[in-house]
Amino acid sequence: MQEKWTFELKRTDLYNNVAQLLDDLFTQQGRDMGIFLSYYFKKEGAVVENVSLQDLDQHDKLSGKVTVIFDVIHFNACLNIHDKGKDKMELAYTIDPSNQSLVLTGPYWPEREMDEL
Repeated sequence: MQEKWTFELKRTDLYNNVAQLLDDLFTQQGRDMGIFLSYYFKKEGAVVENVSLQDLDQHDKLSGKVTVIFDVIHFNACLNIHDKGKDKMELAYTIDPSNQSLVLTGPYWPEREMDEL
C-alpha cells in the first residue's frame, strides 16, 4: 500500500520557501492531512490528528522529503479505549506550479498476503 494525496495550493508566492509552504498547508488543511495519514493506521482502528512539520530535505526546488509528526488516536467506545500517542512519518512531496498543486506520497507499506493452508 502506498497512498498519494494532491493538495491545491492557494499561495504560489511561497514556492521558494518550501518549509513555509508546507507549514501553511498543514495548518490550513490539517483535517485533510489527518485523513491522508489515517489510511496508514486504519487496520489498527486509529485516526491521525495535529500534523506538523518536523524536518525538510529538499532534493531540488520542487521536490524532496518531509518528516511530519502527529498524534495517533485509538478509540473504541465498546472496549472503553481512548489512547493517544505520538508518531512520525517520512513523506515525499512534489510541487506542480502549472497546476498549483502539491502531491504528497506516503511510504510503501507492503500488505500481508493470505497465508497458505
